[in-house]
Amino acid sequence: MVKINMIKTQRFKKITTWVLLSLLTTWIVSCSTGNVPTNTNQAASGGAKIEFWTMSLKPKFTDYFQSLITSFESQNQGIKVNWVDIPWDGMENKILTSVSAKTPPDVVNLNPGFASQLAGRNAWLDLDAKVPSDVRSSYLPNIWKASTLNGKSFGIPWYLTTRLTIYNTDLLKQAGIAKVPSTYTELAQVSQQIKDKTGKYAFFVTFVPQDSGEVLESFVQMGVQLVDDSGKAAFNSPQGKAAFQYWVDMYKKGLLPKEVLTKGHRHGINLYQSEQTAMLTSGPEFLKTIAQNAPKVANVSAIAPQMTGETGKKNVAVMNVVIPRDSKQPDAALKFALFLTNDKNQLAFAKAANVLPSTTKALTDNYFKEVPADASTYDKARTVSASQLQQAEVLTPTLKNSNLLQKAIYENLQAAMLGEKNVEQAIADAEKEWNSAGS
Repeated sequence: MVKINMIKTQRFKKITTWVLLSLLTTWIVSCSTGNVPTNTNQAASGGAKIEFWTMSLKPKFTDYFQSLITSFESQNQGIKVNWVDIPWDGMENKILTSVSAKTPPDVVNLNPGFASQLAGRNAWLDLDAKVPSDVRSSYLPNIWKASTLNGKSFGIPWYLTTRLTIYNTDLLKQAGIAKVPSTYTELAQVSQQIKDKTGKYAFFVTFVPQDSGEVLESFVQMGVQLVDDSGKAAFNSPQGKAAFQYWVDMYKKGLLPKEVLTKGHRHGINLYQSEQTAMLTSGPEFLKTIAQNAPKVANVSAIAPQMTGETGKKNVAVMNVVIPRDSKQPDAALKFALFLTNDKNQLAFAKAANVLPSTTKALTDNYFKEVPADASTYDKARTVSASQLQQAEVLTPTLKNSNLLQKAIYENLQAAMLGEKNVEQAIADAEKEWNSAGS
């Protein structure tokens, strides 16, 4: 199982802002050198050996990576790739230990939220001087920007997911709702109607500090600036107070399950599959999970675009690859990283995984624009997901302590939801905590 969406496993997420989760089908990908620069100097004649780390991809994707590596090695004589798969919940300690000991792998698949924290410690290779401008321009500009910190590029984009609203048509019909909410304002109205008519909840969103960043992203969608140019808190503003008040009201009115304070995003999937909630905000890949675990619910599920606030902004989740600064073979590592993320391989990956590529050329493929009239909900989801990329961006800022920003806001928001603080005190305390932790 490969995890590539917004769910964040408890141990790994302790220092991550968000992470991507997906269940993918077995596949074979055809490989090419694609956008690998010809002017990258490789130690081919010296028999360079590089180590490539992934997370929990064996044994499901063993055939794919072996094929990928064989193709790469055949086109780059003298470079050998050793693929090491790390258990998902072991990656945090493993990468931190190896970086600290200056014995890291050469290429690592992470995400910007986690990687930026180590970028703040100067752990990754500065790619601005390594990746030619024509190669860099092949990636979506807003996605490349997600792997930058203080103006320096530390990662290469790989694959993407934009959140959708998956909804139970039967439950909405029972509640007398004809239109799926597209904004948080509409969501509050619909939530009350669903609760009154069916006794069920409209949806679930977690406020657990170590889990999904969806609530933090909702702040930005509602017009909140989280930090200023110096990294200090900017969320103690009229917009910030309104966002705090929105979620406090939703909880106090009984429109959110009480478990939002203690359970993670996975619990939201379980609630949707058991018909306890009418909507699920998640990536399109979860449609397969629902079909496997709750076929009855899957049969009455449909999709709608991601909910947003008055800004109209939509979030995209990114997976990237990074090259540790202490890599013994940085040039060979870069060549492999660009090979892994080139146009052709990204397109093949996206088709198999129902995710989105991060290169402009791959995204123009008709696969992301057209589906048959009788296409499944799963297949229709990719066109909706792809169409959102024009508006999508990584909503939370890239910060070296981004996990602490989420912690400060979520913990104080929880206190306000429980009536332990009023909104003004909660947001002031969150501001103070972040400014202290982020300095």
